[in-house]
Amino acid sequence: MNYQEALDYLANLARFGFNFGLGRIQELLKRLGNPHLELKVIHIGGTNGKGSTTAMLSAILREGGYRVGTFTSPHLHSYTERYQINGTEISEERVAGLIGELRPHLEAMVVEGFEHPTEFEVGTALAMLYFNREKVDFLVVEVGLGGAIDSTNVVQPLLSIITNVSMDHMDYLGHNIKEIARVKAGIIKPGAPVITAAGGEALEVIEDVCRDNNSRLYAVGREISWEPVSWDLSGQSLILRGRRRVYQDLFLPLLGRHQLINAATAVAAAEVLMDLGVSLDGGAVRRGLARTRWPGRLEIMRREPLVIIDGAHNYEGARCLRRALEEYFPGRSMVLVIGMLGDKERAKVTAELAAAARAVVVTRPNNPRAGNWRELAGEARRHASEVYLLEDNGEAVCKALSLAGPGEMICITGSLYMVGVARELLLV
Repeated sequence: MNYQEALDYLANLARFGFNFGLGRIQELLKRLGNPHLELKVIHIGGTNGKGSTTAMLSAILREGGYRVGTFTSPHLHSYTERYQINGTEISEERVAGLIGELRPHLEAMVVEGFEHPTEFEVGTALAMLYFNREKVDFLVVEVGLGGAIDSTNVVQPLLSIITNVSMDHMDYLGHNIKEIARVKAGIIKPGAPVITAAGGEALEVIEDVCRDNNSRLYAVGREISWEPVSWDLSGQSLILRGRRRVYQDLFLPLLGRHQLINAATAVAAAEVLMDLGVSLDGGAVRRGLARTRWPGRLEIMRREPLVIIDGAHNYEGARCLRRALEEYFPGRSMVLVIGMLGDKERAKVTAELAAAARAVVVTRPNNPRAGNWRELAGEARRHASEVYLLEDNGEAVCKALSLAGPGEMICITGSLYMVGVARELLLV
């Protein structure tokens, strides 16, 4: 099996869709010798900021001298992005080899009467097998969807992180904040400490689950605080007051005030790891944040015209994006390119972003969950008089480039599946 054959095989597994539960992944991992149980895992869930927090914490650990694996999803350009060790992606050959190794186990499960594992479950098993064999010191795992029902929840983490909780994936997770928080709090394990930046009703739920599991909770904004110092298009500086020390003049190359909360969350996690005996110091924290890279999040792709991409795929993400655009580019006219999946709060996201745009280009994310993507154009017309509908992502980006006048900016946002295509085009 070569790499393309492996990708085709994985793509074919998408027919199993979302089929939640841990039985299939547990059975598959058991056949592989339970490699996940030998790994030192930091498990990161939440609605927004999971990937950014993963990138920051992994960079801090790497700067502490550790060999750090990361398992994230989805990817922007290449499937290999999902599996990295100290910032280096898994090779295509290794992916092909591991899929070829997993396939007989999958077929045997079906023969023996088990349900076939889903695409993401197979990817999770691949991750656990790969990082176990590579003997990483730590594995930072981003939850795929939810928490309790996600295949990554087979891990036994050193600590769990819940970045925040807002309305997203309501068809799967629940129809109010408390229900969604309960699902996300499913990654909390007995005795393992928990860090969260959630507030309000979500924090109350997380506190309850922590009490039930005898898990120490650290709340960002309560035990850990921060304040911005300065910001420009190169990044931002902050002061962070942790439990162990005050970190003066930290620099973070990621843009947007919301990233400061993610930075505080990552540093809080680093300090809890110190409590657990992991050798880290303030220098590793400082260097790790300064060297964090996380493409596709408020990323400036071009300066003339100014082109920004961001994976704001839900309402809270859209709010953060609009606030950042207003702070960094006050009064600048905008052409918006947007494509969203069908299971998102399309109307609310569009209302937040289209209202700030002179023109809107609606496109279709390359994903089966795109649904009736054209409905988004109707929502956009409620807020913008100039709306275009182009299914092809490349054509949508080219249209925006043609529309942008002198001094205007282009913002490309929504599903990461669409943002990744746009980014690849803009890198040429």
